[in-house]
Amino acid sequence: MKATLSLGRIAGVRVGLHWSVLGIVAILVSLALARWPVVVPGHSWIAYAIAAVTVAVLFVGSLLAHELAHAVMARKEGVEVGGITLWLLGGIAQLRGDASTPGASLRIAVVGPAMSFALAVIFGLISLPFAGGDDGLLVAVTFGYLGLINLVLAVFNLIPAAPLDGGRILRAALWKWRGDRDEAAIWSARAGRVFGFALIALGAVWLFVGAGADGLWWILIGLFIVTVAGAEEQQAELSSSLRDVRVGDVMTRDPETIDGDRTVADFVRADVLARKHSAYPIVDEGGGVRGLVTLTRLKRVPADRREEVTLAEVACPPDEIPMTSRNESLTDLLPRMAGCEDGRALVVEDGRLIGIVTSRDISHAVSVSDLNSPGGGLHPGGYGADLVTGRR
Repeated sequence: MKATLSLGRIAGVRVGLHWSVLGIVAILVSLALARWPVVVPGHSWIAYAIAAVTVAVLFVGSLLAHELAHAVMARKEGVEVGGITLWLLGGIAQLRGDASTPGASLRIAVVGPAMSFALAVIFGLISLPFAGGDDGLLVAVTFGYLGLINLVLAVFNLIPAAPLDGGRILRAALWKWRGDRDEAAIWSARAGRVFGFALIALGAVWLFVGAGADGLWWILIGLFIVTVAGAEEQQAELSSSLRDVRVGDVMTRDPETIDGDRTVADFVRADVLARKHSAYPIVDEGGGVRGLVTLTRLKRVPADRREEVTLAEVACPPDEIPMTSRNESLTDLLPRMAGCEDGRALVVEDGRLIGIVTSRDISHAVSVSDLNSPGGGLHPGGYGADLVTGRR
């Protein structure tokens, strides 16, 4: 999910907000304004509004702290972090890769709920001094409510079903027990799908009996869990089928490169139709990578500026391109490609570009793997097309 608003970097991690995070703010503010005048009467509407906005802002901050805990621990364990995006259903820490051991995977998973538990305790302690008298009761309710929803967040995330943190913990435990990361991921994802369908059923019953519109919320969460768990199951199956494949086995060697100093207009006129690719690396005189230009990026340049904008100016910068070596396992590269906007990885050896990996290369590898399997069947369309968009 792409962030609508960037908040910069926190603890070295890019943080952004998706516009749908306003839904969380609206829900919390409306609930507070509707219920607190009943629970804590006698205050002005300004006081209720301030308390409601405080809850909304601090809860969004709590979600950020939860995801930052995952991100910081992941970096400590050697996993690259693409960034954090907060949205309607919480937050997403984009990890480009996987932990190398079950223990590392467990630590990355458990630190998020631990942070939420810690925040629940902190907000609860803040509320205690104000709970004794009428004057501070609204403050006590405000921070007490923040403590409660952080506690609910922690407990809910510990349910052993992917993509929740509890599903990651389950996967780490199964990985440690069975010794197979992909098998563990598949069973964790299946548990997530079962849990997601259960939430959808619960929401439908809730609506049917007329218990309120909260059922729609459960259905929405259930649909999200089912969708993400299904994608994770596919990715685990793909990883299993490509377990012994190296990047060098599938890469396109010696890709065509372009001069980054050329203008967009010149390249479009002279090369776009003549060359049949949709991605072009830019390299320096020594063969080092300077960027990656895709047709998608070229389309974003306004027509009236194409005569002055150079290819280097629109290229994806090197620090945002998944870089790999020919000896890296393809399954280790896939998560980094899935988190890359341009959907390609560049293969570098001794500082020089030697190849490119695209979704077409991966789909071909999957098809060959399927042909060599005992069943000999092909997955319709190939899993690679679902995980990495675009083509060379």
